[in-house]
Amino acid sequence: MGWTGLGQWAFVLAAFGGVVLGVWQIDRQRRGKPVSRAAILAILVSAVWGLLQAAVGPAHPAALIADVARNLAWLLVVYALFARDGRHETVSPVRPVLVVLAAVELLQLVLMVLTWRFAAIAPALAMIFQIGVMLRLLVITGALVLVHNLYAGAMTAQRAAVRWTCAALAVIWGYDLNFYTIAYLVRGMPAELVALRALAALVGIALLGVGVMREQASGRFSPSRTVAFQSLSLLVIGGYMLVMVGVAQSIAWLGGSATMLTQLGFVFASSVLVLALLPSGRLRGWLNVMLSKHFFQHRYDYRAEWLRFNATIGGAGAPSGNAAPLHTRVIQAVADITDSARGALLVPADGGELVLAARWQWPTLDVPAQALGLAGAAFFERQGFIVDLDEVRSGVDHQGEARATPAWMIAEEAIWALVPLLHFDRLVGLVVLGRPAVARKLDWEDFDLLRVVGHQLASYIAENNGQVALLEASRFDEFNRRMAFVMHDIKNLASQLGLLARNAQRHADNPEFRKDMLVTLSNSADKLNALIARLSRYGTGNVDQVAPVDAVAVARGLAARWPASAAMPAAPVVVTVHGPCTILANRETLEQVLAHLVQNAIDASPAGRAVLVEVRSDGLHGCIDVVDTGSGMSAEFVRSALFKPFVSTKPGGFGIGAFEARELVRAMRGRLDVESREGLGSRFSVRLPLAVTATLSHPHSQQDVA
Repeated sequence: MGWTGLGQWAFVLAAFGGVVLGVWQIDRQRRGKPVSRAAILAILVSAVWGLLQAAVGPAHPAALIADVARNLAWLLVVYALFARDGRHETVSPVRPVLVVLAAVELLQLVLMVLTWRFAAIAPALAMIFQIGVMLRLLVITGALVLVHNLYAGAMTAQRAAVRWTCAALAVIWGYDLNFYTIAYLVRGMPAELVALRALAALVGIALLGVGVMREQASGRFSPSRTVAFQSLSLLVIGGYMLVMVGVAQSIAWLGGSATMLTQLGFVFASSVLVLALLPSGRLRGWLNVMLSKHFFQHRYDYRAEWLRFNATIGGAGAPSGNAAPLHTRVIQAVADITDSARGALLVPADGGELVLAARWQWPTLDVPAQALGLAGAAFFERQGFIVDLDEVRSGVDHQGEARATPAWMIAEEAIWALVPLLHFDRLVGLVVLGRPAVARKLDWEDFDLLRVVGHQLASYIAENNGQVALLEASRFDEFNRRMAFVMHDIKNLASQLGLLARNAQRHADNPEFRKDMLVTLSNSADKLNALIARLSRYGTGNVDQVAPVDAVAVARGLAARWPASAAMPAAPVVVTVHGPCTILANRETLEQVLAHLVQNAIDASPAGRAVLVEVRSDGLHGCIDVVDTGSGMSAEFVRSALFKPFVSTKPGGFGIGAFEARELVRAMRGRLDVESREGLGSRFSVRLPLAVTATLSHPHSQQDVA
């Protein structure tokens, strides 16, 4: 074969490796992996260079132009590697050196023109050759210096990223340095060195391939399915061509009169063999399984499947507010994986049996009221087994799924598979898949993917169920809260009516008492009616419109509700007034708040001790203070427990009085302040805007004044 033939084969192999590596890098870039575009360009240019070297020889103008393009492309890769960690900004000589080296390399094109111009003059050609070699040595030397600085000056964390590319460039340009040195000395290019140059290029491509393999997290070749099969076809075709050419060339070297006949016979026999094997379904199936398990990382394109899954379950692409319900999207997400055109979802009922929850493109499926009994639901919850109904119909029973599958599913030939949805070992659903247009047998990778997707969908369903339960509990909580407020107000009214009934036994003959009793009964009835009218307002914080209210009159009217008795000869509520005080408030709401505060003060005070109600003005606000001499409260209790709903220190108390009082005062644009000392007592201050200054503090308040 000789050195020339060896060089041609090596150049072809290097070109083939460059094409495969370039296509692979392009596919990795399409899938979002970090890939250098400069490296892709340099690899593909090197592949073209190798093909031209093998086809037309190293001295041809096309091969020389490709040599220039290859060196320029690899210089661009060097700059891209410097720019990878920002050192092209701090190492200022990098760009000028690269520009100079590129300019010197472009001088080779000028020398090509001179070679063509002085082709008939041998001394001129010799001189041009020597100048060209010297320029190449200059470019290669500068490039190797840059490669050395690139690797030596890289940070430790960055060296692993540039190691293999630097090694490949060192091999390619290191050999070229020796190649052109010897060419300068011998004034020519020996065929042996040209062949070895092809081998150096092949080694460089191999090193780049190893670097790409090391950059991947899994360390395995994992292109997309389309590009992978295209690359496989290219590899098979290329290998076939190499074998054909090699055998034909070997036969030609044998010589003799039968050479042409032997070549034709070999081509005919090879073609017949290929045509006989390719249509074989058994061979194709075996090849597909072997490639799926051993050559490719996965049969599925998991990135594409995951993106489609998220788009389906998230309702992407559907108009706003028109996305299908969650249960329907769950069915579609599973059906898309197996190419099923329809499906249904069964979910547990209150009794534990499974019932139909949703359909997807399957209106004709006849599902019983109890789609799957307790025994079947327990099987799927315990085993998590994905059932292939075709296997069950054929008599295959792996883990008892034949007994767990109901008869109506087995009888319905359109049902293809059952996929359980498990969340923390609890069955939250069962997807019933319809038969796809092209039915196939589910394999190990289908089961793995469906199992993972089932767990993910189960979490979505469980979260949705939790949100529904939380919303329902919130509604019940709101209802209970309203009822608690109502019961608290009714309790206060019942206390007043009970006190009135006890006093009536002793003062029924007193005309004044009967007059006051009628007023009290009338007020109680009005309050009950107002309570009923206010039920719809609880939770909103709204009150009726405010109006100027005489705080002194309210305080004195409030004190009259607790008259002196035999147990307490002195009045239990004492009113102190520090001047007129007209405030903006809702009178009924204010009386409700003060009645609660006074009653609490009486309950907290020792027997025989009066409660003080003090009316005063404080700047822009009117204040009504309710003061007791009880045991008082700690600062911690006031801060964290006093106004917390449903927390009470009274036996049988509801724990909402203080909370309700504060919210009602806030609704009237006021504030409820508390001062308390343990062992001394407490002061509750209701602060509301004065009527005369309301315009200054709340300019919009005049619109609310009745």
